[in-house]
Amino acid sequence: MLFDRLQALALLQLGDSAYPAGGFAFSWGLEGLAADGMLANRDELDRIIADQLMRRWAGMDRILLRQAFQARDCQAIAGIDRLAEAGTSSAEMREGSRRAGRALLGVWVKLDGPLSVAYRGLLSSDARLGHLPVVQAIVSRDAEFSLDAAELVSGWTLVTGLVSAAMRLGIVGHIEAQRSQTAARGLLAEVLAEPPAPDALPASFTPFIDVAVSRGPLRHVRMFTT
Repeated sequence: MLFDRLQALALLQLGDSAYPAGGFAFSWGLEGLAADGMLANRDELDRIIADQLMRRWAGMDRILLRQAFQARDCQAIAGIDRLAEAGTSSAEMREGSRRAGRALLGVWVKLDGPLSVAYRGLLSSDARLGHLPVVQAIVSRDAEFSLDAAELVSGWTLVTGLVSAAMRLGIVGHIEAQRSQTAARGLLAEVLAEPPAPDALPASFTPFIDVAVSRGPLRHVRMFTT
């Protein structure tokens, strides 16, 4: 198969931690875990990244992304979006997912992505809409990605977001961050090599992370939304 340089460059652009979609505001539980004494070094960070990839992203976000990527129209996508809302037990994680998704969608509305523009019209009428994995599918369709490419950039965006948050929290330095990304790169490749069953339903099990996020509003000082 020929190397698609244009798609590779687009993946680098969308997967960049500096992409203007507001991802810097979310630690996805790392801040809470660190505050509770459950995250203090790179080994613990790597275990948490693995949990996020295997116990949430692979079984929840990836499934929602695939369904939204294959949905026939905006109404069908909205149904999947509501499933994301119903399937996320933590109120803080629901809000974080919607905020991150709506920020990403806003970028693509400004870039005149046709599906993004059409879907943006539904958001004002339903506060449940705009979850991140669903929006990732929408913008991937506007970017003319394949499904494989959409999954790749979604999973890698999670990894870089977690590592970036850990650096800002002072848990790892630049070199340790690169080691964590290298380990996560191999794990993500393994996860992507096993496609989910066609009838798979979204499900996740990350109780420690969910509890850490839920305790966020009780903390006096916070750096991140989640």
